Amino acid sequence: MLELRGQGWKWAGLVLAAALLVGCASGSRAPAPVEDRGAGARSQPAVVADPTKILPGAENAGKPGYYTVRQGDTLIRISLDSGQNWRDIARWNNIDNPNVIEVGQVLRVIPPVGSVPEVAGARPVTPSASAPVAGTPTAAASAPRGTALAPVAVAPPANNVPAVSAGEDDLPWGWPTSGAAIVLAGFDEQRNKGLDLAGKPGDPVLASADGRVVYAGAGLRGYGNLIILKHNNTFLSAYAHNQALLVKEDQTVRKGQKIAEMGSSDADRVKLHFEIRRQGKPVDPAKYLPSR
Repeated sequence: MLELRGQGWKWAGLVLAAALLVGCASGSRAPAPVEDRGAGARSQPAVVADPTKILPGAENAGKPGYYTVRQGDTLIRISLDSGQNWRDIARWNNIDNPNVIEVGQVLRVIPPVGSVPEVAGARPVTPSASAPVAGTPTAAASAPRGTALAPVAVAPPANNVPAVSAGEDDLPWGWPTSGAAIVLAGFDEQRNKGLDLAGKPGDPVLASADGRVVYAGAGLRGYGNLIILKHNNTFLSAYAHNQALLVKEDQTVRKGQKIAEMGSSDADRVKLHFEIRRQGKPVDPAKYLPSR
């Protein structure tokens, strides 16, 4: 009897130890932080900084030409909303890793005084100068622009707000799709920042004006495979939801050149979402595009 009782206590102790081990293993444990160190600016939202830490650029908070990073921001989103190339913003703010920005960080979003504004097509592009294209199914080079414009040195005015050249509003815009364009959704400043155009998978997506590719990838949530073109110091255009991207960052393109194939990436149907941004602010493309 004593021997059986001892065996019972022994088994009870083993069961208790096993239960404790299972409880420890099933307890909640915070996942280790992951940092994407891949090339290019991708969809890495701003991280919340230590409230006691003095962040870069804090002394410029609220000044014209500067932007304070908010929760969920990415460098691509900031560049689109400010009408700039994300690479320029990274350079102006000495950002080594474009995937790492912090909430509360203050970024310069206009060129520093005395810098030379970039004119679309102002410099030749070599294959080594093109950044890797993030998240694109295909990427193929296209013919370089035939006529290049020389850069013009223009210093921003004293208030740090870049001036708009007289002819920069006079771009000869063209439709970004071939054939008759069926508009699925028109421009609405709050709900739809551009035009949604119908089409079939693989239909050509065309550059709406001469420019330079400042982004080609899938790093902006809600846009799918996206191309952003910079046309001059005033205008950008954006082409979203493509199934394939046919150009690379820093490549110059001509008006009417095929830059992508229409698709349904990050969308509920096949369509092209097309935006025109004037100094970063969405404007109604229908007011700029020719009649059909």
